[in-house]
Amino acid sequence: MKNENLIEVNHLTKVFASRGVMSKGQIKAVDDVSFSMPREKPTILTLAGESGSGKTTTARLILGFIKPTSGKILYQGRDIWKMTKDEWVRYRKEVQAVFQDPYGAFNPLHKVDRVLTIPIRKFKLANSEEEAADLISEALGVVGLKTDEVLGKYPHQLSGGQRQRIMLARAFLLKP
Repeated sequence: MKNENLIEVNHLTKVFASRGVMSKGQIKAVDDVSFSMPREKPTILTLAGESGSGKTTTARLILGFIKPTSGKILYQGRDIWKMTKDEWVRYRKEVQAVFQDPYGAFNPLHKVDRVLTIPIRKFKLANSEEEAADLISEALGVVGLKTDEVLGKYPHQLSGGQRQRIMLARAFLLKP
């Protein structure tokens, strides 16, 4: 029987050690969070809450950037931390995030072109430079950007809205 949920988060908790010379405490960034996303496509999950409520940490946990202190994250019924290399690559391709402020996702020394070509190369989405350029043009068009407006530019040369749309285009390239 196939799992009905695409992603299940069960009793997820993340505790960080408090920093500082005199500090011996802990910070509970995520405390016993549980939810599920149905398998229906496309599915968009929005994490909302006050500043400091653990939204970014929850997203980083789901994306596998950091390990939980306790709890499980299941993708199609499989614990993400017990996946094979091939399953992990597929998971990373299919589960994407676009953060409210995407500036941190950009390397200020790299042009936008690189942000968009990395996933194309990593996941072998194109067989030629021309095919890669077509994919990038299509993805930018979907989010209302023109190639001549953004390609060849550094992140600081773009507006916040343009940077966010670049991240949406990047996610679109992978067809999560």
